[in-house]
Amino acid sequence: MNLEVIKGDITKQKVDAIVNAANGSLMGGGGVDGAIHRAGGPQILEECKEIVANQGRCPTGEAVITSAGKMPAKYVIHTVGPVWHGGKNNEEEKLAKCYTNSLKLAVQNHCKTVAFPNISTGVYHFPKEKAAEVAVTTVREFVSKNKEIEKVIFVCFDEENFKLIISLLRK
Repeated sequence: MNLEVIKGDITKQKVDAIVNAANGSLMGGGGVDGAIHRAGGPQILEECKEIVANQGRCPTGEAVITSAGKMPAKYVIHTVGPVWHGGKNNEEEKLAKCYTNSLKLAVQNHCKTVAFPNISTGVYHFPKEKAAEVAVTTVREFVSKNKEIEKVIFVCFDEENFKLIISLLRK
């Protein structure tokens, strides 16, 4: 099992799958979601529209997969993180499901390398320290039981998330 953290742009990662912190509509948005849709091109949006036509919105904690369009990755796994409401609405459990369900989808699609952003820590206001703990704990637990995943990269956009993840990976 190989867990890494880098500070950078998730859309540039040469991995089997990058994870998108999507909204339930899957139609693109701000932050990492908008960046992925812009970098991947219209193919991703078209595939997302098909998914929504077939199943409706993507619920919080669930994940769906599309191609990666023009990006170097093969796939984009779109997962809907929870909006932080003070921790009283099972936000940590829902965030853990984002990581677990994304990794399950990666395994089902024969992905060996996966890159994650910091899900829910932007406009969804999930406290970064709690989100980092959930991310690292959940990913570690999953990959310890599922040998198909060879490498997970936490791709941090900002210094605070980078420092939080790196300190947790050193433990």
